[in-house]
Amino acid sequence: MTIFATGVAMHFGWLPLPDHLQSLQILANPWIIAVAAAGTTAEFLADKIAWVDTAWDSIHSLIRPLGGALLALALVDASDPVWQVVVFLLGGGGALLSHGAKAMTRTAVNMSPEPYSNAAVSTGEDVATGGLLALAIAFPPLAILIAIFLMAAAVAVLWTLQKVLRNVKASLKGLVPARTDSPV
Repeated sequence: MTIFATGVAMHFGWLPLPDHLQSLQILANPWIIAVAAAGTTAEFLADKIAWVDTAWDSIHSLIRPLGGALLALALVDASDPVWQVVVFLLGGGGALLSHGAKAMTRTAVNMSPEPYSNAAVSTGEDVATGGLLALAIAFPPLAILIAIFLMAAAVAVLWTLQKVLRNVKASLKGLVPARTDSPV
């Protein structure tokens, strides 16, 4: 959705690029926008179906961090390799962190026995993502502050979910009766 919204905003002139970022103008290409729209639609549909979203997130565990790293790399001066590596690692790390929080949250939601929580959480994610993208286009400094807050929240979510999943696993182990190897 990020590539799609950014490409549309650039295509219609809502998001002018400074001269040093003209390499990102490729995102406004109609083919790139069409592919991003197809990916956004697939993501929207896959996220509404329990366990399909987990499979989708598993596939994207490589794609999203790499995409974040490459987009971040496109923002820096090619003549400074140290800064390129730093930005590549930060972009990929940030994308991996947000993807990990989303994937772990969705896995925890999938454990719910009723079928509606998955669609509700997915719709909430879609609304939040769309709103944050609109905010980033309209008010970039505020979006930066919110992004920093969300990164901290993602760390907290990952830490909490890891503890919850560990407790669930321990509880499930307690439900399985102990095996005896004595002949009957």
